[in-house]
Amino acid sequence: MDLITIFRRTALTVLVLFLGITAYAQTGKISGVVSDKKTGETLIGVTVKIKGTTKGVSTDVDGKYILQAMANGKYTLEFSYVGYQTKEVSDVEVKGPSVTSLNIVLNEAGGQNLQEVVVRASFKQESVNSLYAQQKNSALISDGISSDQIKKSPDRNTSDILKRVSGATVQDNKFVVVRGLSDRYNNATLDGASLPSTEPNRKAFSFDIVPSNLVDNLIVSKTATPDLPADFTGGAIQIMTKDIPDNNFISFGVGAGYNTASTFKDFKSGVRNASDYFGFDNGDKALPGNFPSRNKILAGLTPAQDVAAMNSLSSNWKTYNNTALPTQNYQFTLGRVKDFKESNNRFGALFSVTYRNSQTIYNDVIRDYVNYDYHDNAYKFSTNLGAIANFAYTYGKSKITFKNIYNRTYDDQYLDRQGYNKDRGRDIKFYAFDLMQKSLFKSTLEGTHPLGENNSKINWSLSYANILNDQPDQKKISYQRDPSLAGKEGYVYVAQTDNINKENSRLFSKLNEDNFSGGLNYTLPVKMFSQTSTFKAGLSSIYRKRSFDARFIGLQASQSSPLKDEVQRRSLTTLYGKDAINGGAYYLNDISLDADSYNAHSMTNAGYLMLDNKFGEKSRLVWGLRVEQFNVVLDAKVPTPQTSVNDNYVDFLPSANYTYSLTPKINLRASYYRTLARPEFRELASASVYDYELLALQQGNPGLKEAKIDNGDIRFEFYPQAGQIISVSAFYKKFHNAIESFNSDGGSSRIITYINSDQVNVYGVELEFRKSLDFIAKTDFLKNTTFYTNLSLIKSKVETNNTGLNLKDVKRPMVGQAPYIINAGLQHSFLDNKLNFNALYNRVGRRLNVAGGVLFPAIWEAPRNVVDLQLALKVIKNKGEIKFNAGDILNNRITQYYDNDLDKKYDRSKGDETISSYKPGSNYSLSFSYTF
Repeated sequence: MDLITIFRRTALTVLVLFLGITAYAQTGKISGVVSDKKTGETLIGVTVKIKGTTKGVSTDVDGKYILQAMANGKYTLEFSYVGYQTKEVSDVEVKGPSVTSLNIVLNEAGGQNLQEVVVRASFKQESVNSLYAQQKNSALISDGISSDQIKKSPDRNTSDILKRVSGATVQDNKFVVVRGLSDRYNNATLDGASLPSTEPNRKAFSFDIVPSNLVDNLIVSKTATPDLPADFTGGAIQIMTKDIPDNNFISFGVGAGYNTASTFKDFKSGVRNASDYFGFDNGDKALPGNFPSRNKILAGLTPAQDVAAMNSLSSNWKTYNNTALPTQNYQFTLGRVKDFKESNNRFGALFSVTYRNSQTIYNDVIRDYVNYDYHDNAYKFSTNLGAIANFAYTYGKSKITFKNIYNRTYDDQYLDRQGYNKDRGRDIKFYAFDLMQKSLFKSTLEGTHPLGENNSKINWSLSYANILNDQPDQKKISYQRDPSLAGKEGYVYVAQTDNINKENSRLFSKLNEDNFSGGLNYTLPVKMFSQTSTFKAGLSSIYRKRSFDARFIGLQASQSSPLKDEVQRRSLTTLYGKDAINGGAYYLNDISLDADSYNAHSMTNAGYLMLDNKFGEKSRLVWGLRVEQFNVVLDAKVPTPQTSVNDNYVDFLPSANYTYSLTPKINLRASYYRTLARPEFRELASASVYDYELLALQQGNPGLKEAKIDNGDIRFEFYPQAGQIISVSAFYKKFHNAIESFNSDGGSSRIITYINSDQVNVYGVELEFRKSLDFIAKTDFLKNTTFYTNLSLIKSKVETNNTGLNLKDVKRPMVGQAPYIINAGLQHSFLDNKLNFNALYNRVGRRLNVAGGVLFPAIWEAPRNVVDLQLALKVIKNKGEIKFNAGDILNNRITQYYDNDLDKKYDRSKGDETISSYKPGSNYSLSFSYTF
């Protein structure tokens, strides 16, 4: 065969492939979810046909359908299901290769003859109908964001999405406050399984770990139903990630950010390694494996052993000067779907990798209270790595998913402090090198299967999670100088190495926790009161196992060493030089306490029965009972009766949510429910850790008990148009044994610990308004402009009579409860939704961070105004997007203080004392993403 023939055949083959690919690219898909108009329940096995053809599919166990390989054009779709009115939807347009989304709601047939009636609607009408139904049909008071809404927003991750939820406020770009209650009163689930706390010292969840383009939907439930976990009072935050993509795709994103307080400023740090940029320490900071145990050190080491142990510790105390680089972030996502045409089975996979690095400066942090007059400069180097791998397979009407998420955070902070300690009468210099490595791995296997032909189904799940917090070498040292010696020979800073305590020691700690959970849920449609109701029952279990190890080690000055005075006057770089160690200037000391390390485990078993009843056309009652049995066991590594915990609880938790549809656009809701707040392991552990930023010890309370909360809500909802809402809510919460932090200061030092407050009452009102501005004038500009706001006014009252202490504030507001929250925003779409603009405003009222003790008053956080702007432009045929974000533009100070004059305002000139106050800087970022 000659070259010309080969060339011709090759060219012909390429041409045929090209034409085939081009033809395939011009085909599209139609997909959506079919649900019951009254209840919102998805319907299994609905027949979906293209009118005038034999082509059709059935909805799966999630009520989803997808019509493949549709040529460009307009179609009429027919939806039919036993017991429901058939619906025809016209003008459904396909524009390949994109996917046309069409969600459908079906009405039950009122009688035998009515089943023959065909309801007709256009594509536009049905899109509005389904959105109305989704808004109105929630069984409880909740707010949600769907994947379609997320697509139209410039949000980057889950914490950005949460900023759009009514009554929710995001702190530190990741922690969420609902209805003014602190994050310890929230619960979070990811893909149906409990999301463990990502913070070592608080019950909190970093919601910035999930990219927004992988979120299928997000719901914040403010009232409870029996099928929800009971350990929440503010909100139950449910995040579902995507599994089977509509199309194969690859997307990537790059971005950079500028902080006005940090970027391109002088940046100080400890030693920096290349591995730090990838989220991993190189191991140099870790405690050596052969390092002597606490018992060996206390029993006495030989001089040679002592010197060898001290020399084995990292000896680099040098401070390095660099320039803070702009924040950088990258994201890569891959989606793949395989359709098996003969069986209509589908397999899908989603993979995502994210990377973020930031270098942040907290400049001139003021700490001026009691005996302290300090100014801090802190420099934090942060790397965040994330990965998601989701797999799903649908066969027949069943579905199995396997979802995995991994997140790793590397925070390396250096702090230097200068000031005056009034109690000691000394000038102070303090230095801290603090590395914290945190990781979360979570894996969930879930299946949903129909049972019989009556739309009943069973859902099961198994989940495993691991949390790791590794603090390999937190180094702290303080110098002091006598100001009365100014101008004299002794007017020098002297290192405080004569005694080792938790303020100037080296901390090596590691927390490791494993979570195992499983659940089984059964759903059965039943006929009651001539209406289709839904019966639901389920069982679940969660087992948590944690180990926490901490050692406090220090090099203490040898009083008999002739080098002592000279060494203590050395700079930080040479203070712990090998010549000083080998010359006998130090000996090794371990000040760890028996209670500083602990093991803990807990088991939560739950079961519930729930009925979703409809009474006539307008009334609906979702009610039932949840029962939870909880056991927690905690022991210090050297257990004592004072530090051990072994508590058992059995709680019966009723709930009822009533909805009355006054008109097709108006709902009246009322609910009652009982929920819980359980103490976290850290809140129970007697382990004591010095927080050099709070200038206090943090310690748990083994006597802490579970809190029980009775809740009541009423709400009026008006939906002027699809996607718009005007609502007014009132709520009341009565806490029994509320868990709060307070200043335990009866001893020689201040300890922040936890108490149960016996009587706590919280009541408030919420107003939500989301509406386009076309009611002002019928113009396209105002039609595409949406104003939204939610205002919460909250009153809380705590009476603490059960502590046995003479506290400064027996009556006060609840810790963490804000008296008001204001969220407002303006959104506008230009150029056929190609350009989107968002302006967001947030203000949280003055709130109590730590309750007052016997000596020290309460610590308050001052309110601040936050304004964010977002601009997103779709480019390259809508496949690319450029986003500009401006965050915290006003750059108000973040301030915590003692309100000494009791005027409810922060004013240093009137005697208020500053726990901490600083400006975080404004953030400006630019990013580009592309999907192909």
